[in-house]
Parts: sequence; C-alpha cells; structure tokens
Amino acid sequence: MRELAPDVWHLSGWPPNNINVYVIGDVLIDSGLGLYKERILRQLAGRTITANALTHAHFDHYGSSHAICEKLGVPLWCGANDVEAVEAGKMVAPNGRMVPAARAHPVAKALREGDEVAGFQVLDTPGHSPGHVSYWRESDRVLVCGDVMWGYNPLLLMGQPMEPWSFINPDTTKNRQSARRLAALQPALVCFGHGKPLRDTQKFIAAVERLPS
Repeated sequence: MRELAPDVWHLSGWPPNNINVYVIGDVLIDSGLGLYKERILRQLAGRTITANALTHAHFDHYGSSHAICEKLGVPLWCGANDVEAVEAGKMVAPNGRMVPAARAHPVAKALREGDEVAGFQVLDTPGHSPGHVSYWRESDRVLVCGDVMWGYNPLLLMGQPMEPWSFINPDTTKNRQSARRLAALQPALVCFGHGKPLRDTQKFIAAVERLPS
C-alpha cells in the first residue's frame, strides 16, 4: 500500500494500476474483483477501516465488498442510484437492464451529492453507472474519480487518459457531462478506477476537452 497524499492510500495489485482500490482516511474505496478479497484484507491488516464506499456498482469495483464487509464487520455505502443494483448483486448494462455483477450485500448508506466521506465531498457523477459518485477533497485538490475517466486503456495496460468505451456506459452523454464537471475542478491528483494516479492537471483537463460534445 502506497500513500499518495495525506490519508490517501493506493493498494497494490496485479497488474499494477489496472483495477484500483484505495483507502481514504478510514474508508475503503471500492474492492476490485471477487478474487481480490484476500489480497485486500492482507493489506488492511492492522488498519482501522470503518466502511467500504463504492464509486459505482460494477463487478470490478464491488466484487469483494460482501466478503470484506462481512470479515471486517463494516457497512457498505454507495451512490443512491446504485443501491438497487448492489443489493441485488447486479449492475446496469448499457441497454438499461440489470445483469449479474457481484455478491449482493445490503447498503447501509445511500450516498448523495454533498455527503462527506473521510474528509472528502461526495459528487454525483452519473453516466458510467446511474449512481456513480466521485470523492473530492478541495483543500489539496485530490479527486477519486472512479470510472468517469480512465487513466489508460485497461485492456492494453497503456495509453493516455480516456473516457470509458461508449458501449459499456448506460449513458455516455451524462458521463461526459460528469467528466467536464470534474475537469473544471482542476484536480492536482486524480485517482482513477483504472490507470496510474495522475499528478498532471492539464493532462487530465486536455483529455476531457478532447471528448466529443
């Protein structure tokens, strides 16, 4: 586990930076795939975790949440419009239908715009999922953006920051609106769901500016 900023840690994984899991303060952000649970728990050993908060309800972001929440005895939180999917163990596909995703788990708190999580503000950033949220700390401009933007091509494990492919978004137009909202914040550090954390504000802004209108 590597500290990226005060009270912001990036858990190690393989391939590095491909499916990211973070800790902000005492809250675990996302949980990767189901097969990640033991690796995540090893890295959390000796650390106080009080909740698992999601960026969104996709199989590669809450895959281990049920196991981790059960093991640590902590609540699961997610965006209000993703609660139904998480509690059903599903995700919203591009056609709007629910499809299987991960082990179902009760959501203790539905996160909404303006809520506070470990010193970060919750931002509603829908598009990649109906209830996608991002986490923003204005004091040092740290952003955990989930999959609003990717840091690289997650299949090639390389490339420049990019938007998720349109064919996996329920609403690409909304996702682009969310991306522009995040770029307007001028984040100093961007923590992606996929890709290496980025400390280049202008590179992030330029990637968003290249998105189709």
